[in-house]
Amino acid sequence: MSKSIYSYIGDQWKSPSKEHKALQKDRLFHYRREDATVKVEKPTRIDRARALGYKAKQGYIMARTRIRRGGMHKHAITSGRRAKRTGIAKITMRKSLQMIAEERTAKKYPNLEILNSYWVAEDGRHKWYEMIMVDPHHPVIMADPKINWICSRAQKGRVHRGLTSAGKKSRGLMNKGKGAEKVRPSRQKHLSRNKQSRTPHPPRKS
Repeated sequence: MSKSIYSYIGDQWKSPSKEHKALQKDRLFHYRREDATVKVEKPTRIDRARALGYKAKQGYIMARTRIRRGGMHKHAITSGRRAKRTGIAKITMRKSLQMIAEERTAKKYPNLEILNSYWVAEDGRHKWYEMIMVDPHHPVIMADPKINWICSRAQKGRVHRGLTSAGKKSRGLMNKGKGAEKVRPSRQKHLSRNKQSRTPHPPRKS
């Protein structure tokens, strides 16, 4: 069975050649001089974009977002507390950097919905992700039975509720079966249900 052109493109991204590494280095020079979020005409990784739902038709918009790498930091204390126990650096968030990049892109384009995203580049300080955005009010999108589900009001602000692939991965929904009993429907809902079940019943009146 012969491979498709997208399979060859994906192999080149997984194990890049010298020419591909040089091209990626030239792209980084350009990416560093851009704004944090910019629109792009077409996907850089067409194989990943197509696998995640991208179509070369009206109503689909691409954007590239830059986000800094590393953990979160707090302001350093000045007096009154023991500096060793404050936890200023190395604070790891539950959200992934990809999910944070999706949320920032959705805030910049509030009339669009984030369908999915994928990694394109990184250096020592930043990572870049490309977003597949859809206009839910576009007549072409509304007439397409394969994507018009995103026009529903239930999909409004889907990226802020962790409904993209990156959001589901951060919420632990990629795991199923043993060891994933506490992640559905969500960690918060599971905790609230267990709190209610552990609440002792009031004694019966005799």
